[in-house]
Amino acid sequence: MACSSSSSHSAPVSSSRSCKYDVFLSFRGEDTRKTFVDHLYSALTQHLIRVYKDDETLPRGVSINQSLFEAIEESRIAVIVFSKNYADSSWCLEELAHIMKCKDERELIVLPIFYDVEPTEVRNQKGKFGKAFAKQKAKNVTRAEIWRKAFVDVSNIAGWEPKNIANG
Repeated sequence: MACSSSSSHSAPVSSSRSCKYDVFLSFRGEDTRKTFVDHLYSALTQHLIRVYKDDETLPRGVSINQSLFEAIEESRIAVIVFSKNYADSSWCLEELAHIMKCKDERELIVLPIFYDVEPTEVRNQKGKFGKAFAKQKAKNVTRAEIWRKAFVDVSNIAGWEPKNIANG
């Protein structure tokens, strides 16, 4: 199930699941926070969709890593906004790995958005995206294969490639 249940029994997929969030947004702030992601967040919340966005929802004074992982587990859908510097953030990479783990183990729905990057750049860690990933790979060789597998798996999910979006 996509969300934690108070019962130890597995509920049928068709049953109503209680999630704290409808959508968890994973994104690289410096690339998309003040443009695409802010617009997406506004559109979703205007439609009364409960969205987890770190700068809006993250409780102050708590462990960031644990809070992010719990929010992912308490969400029905994860929207991952890939951008040229997404892979330059170890936070983003750890979120992605946890999202893909929850997809496999908890039936979390994953919706990738390829913002200013091509799905093949994510799948193969090429171009600007690949250069960003190379920095993190050099810093954390032990996690690199987990992240690489997550890139391949998520890039094989049909996603969106917004085109001609004005920045600003």
